[in-house]
Amino acid sequence: MRAVQFSQYGPPGVMHVAEVEEPHAGPGTIRVAVRASGLSVGETLVRSGALRDVVPTTLPYRTGFDAAGVVDEVGAGVTGVSAGDAVFGMTGTITRGANAEYAVLTAWAPRPAGWSWEEAGGAAGSVETGTRVLDRLGVGAGHTVLVQGATGGVGAVAVQLAVARGATVIGTAGEHNHDLLRSLGARPTTYGPGLVERVRALAPGGVDAVFDCARGALPDLIAVAGDPGRVVTIADFAAASHGVHLSHSAPADDSGTTAGASADALAVHGLGIATGLAAQGRLRVPVAAVFPFAEAAAAHELAGRHHAPGKIVLVP
Repeated sequence: MRAVQFSQYGPPGVMHVAEVEEPHAGPGTIRVAVRASGLSVGETLVRSGALRDVVPTTLPYRTGFDAAGVVDEVGAGVTGVSAGDAVFGMTGTITRGANAEYAVLTAWAPRPAGWSWEEAGGAAGSVETGTRVLDRLGVGAGHTVLVQGATGGVGAVAVQLAVARGATVIGTAGEHNHDLLRSLGARPTTYGPGLVERVRALAPGGVDAVFDCARGALPDLIAVAGDPGRVVTIADFAAASHGVHLSHSAPADDSGTTAGASADALAVHGLGIATGLAAQGRLRVPVAAVFPFAEAAAAHELAGRHHAPGKIVLVP
């Protein structure tokens, strides 16, 4: 089968399509014929080599964590799903490989009827991450939350998940994306100098939690929250020096001494929640761009610019 991978660290041009052996469903997993799969911004950092001392990587590295497709194999012990079902979900954090013609999923949910294959293909990673961080922050009804980088693949979904919990959401984005933020249920503002004052004007009663989907603004985000313990980032690797938690799901190596040793448990229950919200018309997955496998390098280049509103998706 065809799969997207890189065989050496480097710029986006190292991404290529290779012929590899098909994976097969084992106990507790399913295999899907992939219709669409997401591009993880975190994997662009892995590809560049920036995380080689943090995230264990075996080359060649097959990319992709979330996918949507049609079930064609059901592993032993799996119930509630059959061949021919349309689902979206995620691969194992170590195996990955969702950017391929076939992928083995370790967690999944029915594809909402209102979602296109492209929306569903880019949904699972953002839903899991958004749920994981909002759970850690204890976000619920009556809270006010700031989402920094609120129109990215994770941010746009996190905004909607927080709104669905009954929270008031303030989201940062460039002014050209403010209408999108309003449509997702957030109060928009810009990032950059003056952020603390702008947020205080929008939330004079204070902010209960901050979800950072960008990087480089932790001092301001701590000032907004009033306590580094009320800030969680998924993007800023300087988090520890500010007393902020960096939430990730990177696996540990055999010694347990890598970043994976401090990984947060995956919030796979979020997939079912997302299906329910989507059925009610309360959750959509903005798609920034769709690329065929053969243009994976261009997809990585776009992801590296950090300006695409929504999720970047690959299709076979």
